[in-house]
Amino acid sequence: MARSFRQANLYSVNMRCYCRGMNTSRKTASAKATAAKAAPRKPAPSRTAPVKAKSPARKAATPAPYHHGDLPGALLKAAESLLESAGLPGLTLRAVAREAGVSHAAPTHHFGDLTGLLSELAAVGFQRFHAHAEAAQMDAATPAQAALARAGAYLSFARTWPGMFTLMFRADRLDMTRPSLRDAADAAFGGLAASVGAQGIGAAATAPMTLAQAAQIARAWSVVHGFSMLLLDGRLCDMLRRLPAGTTPEMLFVEMLASPNHKP
Repeated sequence: MARSFRQANLYSVNMRCYCRGMNTSRKTASAKATAAKAAPRKPAPSRTAPVKAKSPARKAATPAPYHHGDLPGALLKAAESLLESAGLPGLTLRAVAREAGVSHAAPTHHFGDLTGLLSELAAVGFQRFHAHAEAAQMDAATPAQAALARAGAYLSFARTWPGMFTLMFRADRLDMTRPSLRDAADAAFGGLAASVGAQGIGAAATAPMTLAQAAQIARAWSVVHGFSMLLLDGRLCDMLRRLPAGTTPEMLFVEMLASPNHKP
């Protein structure tokens, strides 16, 4: 009996110790929870990459609009550049537009077609040719000197602007009914007629002339134009190589004009 009492008493003591331990653990856990609630929370680390400061936005380079104060003139300038660099075969409406930096429709809008463009370009050539010849004979003291100076200007024009010179006499590629071309060509012809002494020949294409006047003009024109074309085509190279060193095409040209007229 005594033994059973002692066992029961020991069990009671153990249970009290266990309960005390449990209470202590609960109090400790409660205190920790309270402290955790009271403590300030640390911010959670951000998982996103830090945002970099935006650099000033660069303005896109916008090309300035292409503008011409005189688009037809710019197209003619581009056409002449192509004519002298690539020749007549390389001169097309699209190539001219590309050279001028404008739309492909621009040449057609202003000149209609390639014939119109070439005709207006040839008109520029005749105007320049006439001004070049007039300036050359300005200081001539006699009609003979004026004629010689004009002939020299004819040759120098052909050598300076060979593409333009060739175009001006390509009747198959030009529309001679265009007013600008007709007027420019007539003015150049009038200057030629006056330089060879065919007096009374007006610049107009319909101006009357005698057979003798026509023969005089045609003779002089044929000589000067023929020599210029032979030189441009390289047909005089062999002849020039046979001449004394230092002989220029201009020297041969002047000597040819000074020679007495040959008999038929």
